[in-house]
Amino acid sequence: MHPLRLAASAALIALVPLATSVTRAAPDAGNVVNMNVFSEVFDQVRNNYVEPVTDKQLVEGAIKGMLASLDPHSSYMDAKEYREMMVQTRGEFGGLGMQVTMENNLVKVISPIDDTPAAKAGIKPGDLILAIDGAPVSEMTLGEAVDKLRGAIGTSVKLMVRRQGVDPFELNLTRADIKVDAVKSHLQGDIAYLRITSFSERAASSLEQAITTLRAQANGKLAGVVLDLRNNPGGLLDQAVAVANEFLDQGGIVSIKGRAQHDNRRYDAQPSHDLVRGVPVVVLINGGSASASEIVAGALHDDHRAVLLGTRSFGKGSVQTVLPVKESGGAIRLTTALYYTPSGGSIQGAGITPDVVVEPAKIEKVATGAQLHEADLRGALKNDTAAKAPDDAAAKLPPGATPVARPETAALDIDTMGTDADYQFGRAVELLRGVALFSRLAVQ
Repeated sequence: MHPLRLAASAALIALVPLATSVTRAAPDAGNVVNMNVFSEVFDQVRNNYVEPVTDKQLVEGAIKGMLASLDPHSSYMDAKEYREMMVQTRGEFGGLGMQVTMENNLVKVISPIDDTPAAKAGIKPGDLILAIDGAPVSEMTLGEAVDKLRGAIGTSVKLMVRRQGVDPFELNLTRADIKVDAVKSHLQGDIAYLRITSFSERAASSLEQAITTLRAQANGKLAGVVLDLRNNPGGLLDQAVAVANEFLDQGGIVSIKGRAQHDNRRYDAQPSHDLVRGVPVVVLINGGSASASEIVAGALHDDHRAVLLGTRSFGKGSVQTVLPVKESGGAIRLTTALYYTPSGGSIQGAGITPDVVVEPAKIEKVATGAQLHEADLRGALKNDTAAKAPDDAAAKLPPGATPVARPETAALDIDTMGTDADYQFGRAVELLRGVALFSRLAVQ
C-alpha cells in the first residue's frame, strides 16, 4: 500500500495518494547503544511498573511519544484510528464537528464545521479545551483527546473551554453523525458567493457544479466571485490544487520541498481552465483558514487572480505523509515537507496577511443628532421626479436623530456568513462592485 500525503489540520486528517518511497537513514554506530537503552527501559517498566502492562501498550506508547516529540502534526494511529481517519476523508464521520490541534499541552480549536454540534454550541476558532468530561487535557496526547471527544451518536460530552478575554466556561455537546457539505453557494445579485467548508474528496467537483449553477442563474453575466475560506481548516492537497485551478489558466499553485529530493514537486495551473472566465475574485480568510485553504489563497494571490480580504490565516505550511504500519494495521502520520506559495514564500507559522485587513464586525444603527439636508432648508425647491421617501428606521428614532451605519467589532457568526449581516462579506461585495464600475468606465 502506498504512503499517503496530506495537507490538513490535526483532527480532520485528509490524504492524497502519492507514489513515494521510504527514505532510510544511513546506519549510525550509536544506534546499537540507543536500542540497548530502549530495551533496558522497556524491560524495567514491564517488570516493575505498579500494574501489569502489555508489550503492545509499551511499544505503541513509545512510538506515540517519539512522534509527538517532533511537531504538533506527527503522530501514531492504531488500526482503529487509521480506519476512522480514512472515513473522515470521505466527508462523513461521527463526533462534534471541529478541527483541533495541540498547543502548549491544550487542545486548540482551529475551526468548527458548519451545522455541527460544535458550531451550534458556539465553539470558535482559537478556543482552548482545558478538560473533557472532567479529565484534564494537559495529561493527554492529541490522539487521546480526540478519542474522548468522539463517541456514540446521541451521547453527550462536557467541555471546559477557555476563550481569550473570557473566564473558563463549560459546554455540554451531544455527539452527532457529521456529514460535511463541502461547498455552500448562492447568488447575491450578480455576485457569486462560494463557501468551501473543508477540502474533502468532493470539494472540487462540488465547487465546479456550484459555479456552473450560479453562472446559469446570472445568465452568464457574473460581476464577481466571493470565495469564502474562513474557518476552513484544510483537507486534501489534491483538492486544494484542483480548487485553485478552477480560477486559474496559468501560473503556479503550490510547490512542496522536503528532506528527500524525490519528494520535491510543483503543481501548476492547467491552461484555459478558469471556470469563472476572468471575473474578479475576492477570497475571504481568517485565523481559522489553514493548510489547504492557505494553499488556495496563496496561489490566487501570488498569481494576481484574487484580492485577499479578512484577517491573517492560521499558518500551517507543513505536509504530512501517512505511512501504513503493516505489523499493527495502523499508520504513522509524519511531517515530511513544507509547501510554498508560487512566489516562493513559506507560510509555516506566519500565515497569510490579506491585502485588505477587515475584522469581523456587526452593523449597528446609532443616533448621532440632527443632520440637515437640502430638502430641510426653508424655501428649498421641490424635486418633481423623486419618489416618495420610504418609511425607515429614522421615523422610529427620537426627534432629531438620524440612523447611521457603524461597524462594531464582533466574533464571526457562522450562521450569518455570506449574508447581509456578514460585515466582511459586505466589504468584499463592495470591492467587487467597485472593480466592475471601474472596468465599465475604462471601456467608455
